[in-house]
Amino acid sequence: MKTSIVWFKTDLRLHDNETLIKAISQSDAIIPVYCFEETHFETTHFGFKKTGSFRTQFLLESLLDLDKNLRALGSGLIVVKGKPEIEIPKIVAQYKAAKVFAKREVSYEEKQTEALLKEALFKIKCEFETFSTSTLYHAEDLPFSIKEIPDVFSNFRKKTEKESPVRNAFEKPSLIKSPELTAIDLPTLEELGLSFISIDDKAAIQFKGGEIQAISRLNHYFFESKCISDYKETRNGLVGADYSSKFSAWLALGCISPRFIYQELKKYEQQFGANESTYWLVFELLWRDYFRFMMKKYNVKLFQQAGIQDKSISVSIHNTEHLQKWIDGKTGVDFVDANMKELKLTGFMSNRGRQNVASYFCNDLKLDWRFGAAYFEQQLIDYDVSSNWGNWAYLAGVGNDPRGNRYFNIEKQANDYDKNKTYRNLWKNS
Repeated sequence: MKTSIVWFKTDLRLHDNETLIKAISQSDAIIPVYCFEETHFETTHFGFKKTGSFRTQFLLESLLDLDKNLRALGSGLIVVKGKPEIEIPKIVAQYKAAKVFAKREVSYEEKQTEALLKEALFKIKCEFETFSTSTLYHAEDLPFSIKEIPDVFSNFRKKTEKESPVRNAFEKPSLIKSPELTAIDLPTLEELGLSFISIDDKAAIQFKGGEIQAISRLNHYFFESKCISDYKETRNGLVGADYSSKFSAWLALGCISPRFIYQELKKYEQQFGANESTYWLVFELLWRDYFRFMMKKYNVKLFQQAGIQDKSISVSIHNTEHLQKWIDGKTGVDFVDANMKELKLTGFMSNRGRQNVASYFCNDLKLDWRFGAAYFEQQLIDYDVSSNWGNWAYLAGVGNDPRGNRYFNIEKQANDYDKNKTYRNLWKNS
């Protein structure tokens, strides 16, 4: 009897999960595993936690949901804590597994962990296979190799849209054969070195983790409210749940896939019509793909101050007071402060807000952009390694921006997007 392990990471779903589908097709029995990696809860050399309380809470909810959905199909989820290269071989030995299936990684630390596990499994004669499950367009279907991907997004987008297909999403499995698995045992926030922080009542949306919540949000945004048909006009909003899709948190943990969203969007367009707004969601998913492919192309360079351009940038001597005032929303610039308070108290900030606070951080405070990126890494519920570091490098002028130094006039932005100060007043006394 061939037993295989499915190592879940940021692919916490049953719909459109190629890793799971391939494991089921090649095995007699499946052992789904999630590992709380010690390094994910450490404090980085920038002084911030790699994973803060908001995202960890969302992760715990997502794992409970995944376990529930797996059990409904005859399986379940084993949760371990430690180093994957130590913990997963233990489960391989326990269940005499012949193969481990996992999602393919692109960023530096994740690839190192993947290599360590592969080495440990090789020693015990266990196979290891990975699948690319995070993007809308599959890397193999792109009209260029990863090394030759254009460094300007519009060039990438035009050629990809014209020449590459979007693969069909995989169906959710109807049955998973597993030995009887004990009840899920999740660590507490305290065990992970964190404290519970409730999301502020003024939050644009109260995020709850899991695939069921992700699909519910999609159905609300597409078929119930039809907000998607006005997305291009409303996406720069700042207050409320429906100015944008808010899919980002579920996408980041893989509770929903870009291909599943695309498939549902095509159904919506057939039923209610396509327009510039429905296309714009695909456009944004393409940006997400692009940053992931850039991470694959440039890897560790995206974490360095000089970025992918090897560009020397003017940075002030590190000023902890300025950094802290920016974090606390006490810079004295009301639009920046409102956005930073929202991030601190909810784990979320609009796309418009993110661009403005990053521009202020890099261009006005002249701080090292990597500290801003590291704070976002700790704080954001929807943190995605490629998008976060790619966007920060872009705003700092060392990434994929063909214009070089992208400076935002904060006062003009505030007047354009928060004319009546509704947003600023909402967070003023927080």
